[in-house]
Amino acid sequence: QVQLVESGGGLVQAGGSLRLSCVASGSFSSLGRMGWYRQGPGKQRELVATISRGGDIIIDDSLKGRFTISRENAKNTVYLQMNSLLPEDTGVYYCMARPGNSRDDYWGQGTQVTVSS
Repeated sequence: QVQLVESGGGLVQAGGSLRLSCVASGSFSSLGRMGWYRQGPGKQRELVATISRGGDIIIDDSLKGRFTISRENAKNTVYLQMNSLLPEDTGVYYCMARPGNSRDDYWGQGTQVTVSS
């Protein structure tokens, strides 16, 4: 079992920045891929970015240059730095993590990001 707690969401003006954090806890020896997905109003959940334990990154092409993902393995934590935010970045951002020897993905409760124009 993996519990994920996100933080760092909030209300920001267009052009601003936010940094999301997600801390994992529970009964696992190590974590494999961790990352972020988001769900905008009336939209399906979509990939933002994921990062492997070794630092291999998958990020949505449209977000490259504005969003950066990173992690601290020793802290079981993944971060999402979001710069130059746009109103269309508004949504609930969900953290995900997969234990090292599992095929199951675990999800956090989500943190709201609202970008005003």
